[in-house]
Amino acid sequence: MMNKLIVYLLLVTAIACNRKPFVNHKLDFEKVANDCSEQQSYFRMNSNIAGERFEFEKCLAPDFKKDQVISSRKGDTVIVNLPSPAASGNVVYHITLDIDSYPQYNYVTIGEDTYQIAHSKN
Repeated sequence: MMNKLIVYLLLVTAIACNRKPFVNHKLDFEKVANDCSEQQSYFRMNSNIAGERFEFEKCLAPDFKKDQVISSRKGDTVIVNLPSPAASGNVVYHITLDIDSYPQYNYVTIGEDTYQIAHSKN
């Protein structure tokens, strides 16, 4: 019985160490203004065991949809592509973006802006 437990634990450890790189995102958004001149310039990050949450405002087309956002990985950077704003009639959205990625990344590029991620040592 003890030998089976040891073999099982070794197998689980080997599988856990063999994870392939990935990046997943979840996006929530809410329209907060009808005019892009009202856009607030803030960028918040909150880290937890499930990944990082970013909150910011972005000027986008009024028909913006979640499936227009694409996340990918290049080296130690997570890249989040947002659609370009329309020529006119854009609105401001409050964006909440959750990113889960392996291995750990040190930078995130959202649209045209790149931010360095400061990881805690704990």
